[in-house]
Amino acid sequence: MNATPTRRLLVVDDAMIMRAIIKDTAKKAGWDIAGEATNGAEAVERFRELKPDMTTLDIVMPGMDGVEALRAIRQEVPNAKVVMISAIDQRAKLTECIQLGALDFIVKPFDKNRLLSFFETYAGTDANA
Repeated sequence: MNATPTRRLLVVDDAMIMRAIIKDTAKKAGWDIAGEATNGAEAVERFRELKPDMTTLDIVMPGMDGVEALRAIRQEVPNAKVVMISAIDQRAKLTECIQLGALDFIVKPFDKNRLLSFFETYAGTDANA
């Protein structure tokens, strides 16, 4: 029996409702929630502590924003799988994030079917490849 290994996700967003939506959707796609954070500095700390297979990272947060957190995470772990979460008006920042090595991006407000499809797609891939 070849079961797909469970993937561990770190969810980072300053809005509790957004974290809840992301977590619920990821769980439906077979992900375990390793942890969550509410700002960039906390995201970097939790990433170091939890070593998740993937991190979702909101761009606009108080204090250290998602771009700074992405930069810090990828500096420590160059192949870290990070997916940026952003409102539609953040296109320039999203481009910067992709250049910094973000795996993908998801735009708010979420289309739950697209979000579910996204997590299902990445659940079946080798997160360390």
